Amino acid sequence: MARKSIEGIIAVMLTPFTSGGAIDHASLERLIDWYVAHQVDVLFAVCQSSEVFFLSLQERADLARFVVEKTAGRRPVVASGHVSDDRVGQLEELQAVAESGCDALILITNRLDPKNEGEAAFRANLDWLLARLPASLPLGLYECPAPYRRLLSDSELSYCAGSGRFVVMKDVCCDLARVAHRARLVAGTPLAIVNANGTIALEAMRAGSKGYSGVFTNIHPDLYAWMYRHRDTHPEMAAELSEFLVLCSVAELMGYPAMAKVALRKMGVFETIACRSLDYDYDKQFWWGGAPIVDKLLAASERMRRRLAAIEAGDTNRSGTDKK
Repeated sequence: MARKSIEGIIAVMLTPFTSGGAIDHASLERLIDWYVAHQVDVLFAVCQSSEVFFLSLQERADLARFVVEKTAGRRPVVASGHVSDDRVGQLEELQAVAESGCDALILITNRLDPKNEGEAAFRANLDWLLARLPASLPLGLYECPAPYRRLLSDSELSYCAGSGRFVVMKDVCCDLARVAHRARLVAGTPLAIVNANGTIALEAMRAGSKGYSGVFTNIHPDLYAWMYRHRDTHPEMAAELSEFLVLCSVAELMGYPAMAKVALRKMGVFETIACRSLDYDYDKQFWWGGAPIVDKLLAASERMRRRLAAIEAGDTNRSGTDKK
């Protein structure tokens, strides 16, 4: 079976919870449909945005399986879910998630070196897992910031890319020069570098990042999709859009993932804004000067969306004129 392309706008999926604390599957199904409608290319389930470190193994496995089932082939689904320190525990976790039928299984880089001992430990743990995971299952890498950010060295990245088993890496180095260097380093291999930093999203795309996979794929992924797909045909608008998206991304500091859940509740996707990973005060964190910040963020996004639609309509009209 041919591998699916794992690149473009990769949504870092949230996990909705009921007021009683259980996973809200009805909201999750709506969320999947919302991602598809908003031009997401790949769904990344059971990641940090999913509050993976606060989910049981059974919940992680069930979550991945549910996303694969309800996505129903409309988009590729990738999933992580290994949180243990020891590799035996990690193997159990990864095998449970792999059984979901996901299109790629994502390995968290700091779990491959949980004590931050260096390349020898990383390689030993990676090789041990690779020998036991299905050789036919595409893999990915995720430089998850929790519990600590473990960036890959050039030699580690080259080793993974050269194995032929890895198809994507969610890059969190937040350094444009390093993203560009990494893209050159893996050129000619199956591994795609996908930047996760919104501040450099446009520049990283132009430097070789095969898309974007940051937290604001939970607010306006279609705007990132427009920027990615039109960065060369409409460079000036792409630059303006980039500035808008950078300013919007400051809202993450209000308390992510809760602030994204507030937005999705306002859009009719989520029933609650319940989180397991943080406590928050809605009145203090999501209001400014008596006005709800998320409302303003969503309104500004919709105005930008209309501008971009007008540009696309203009392109269609010009194309029709040229054909006459």
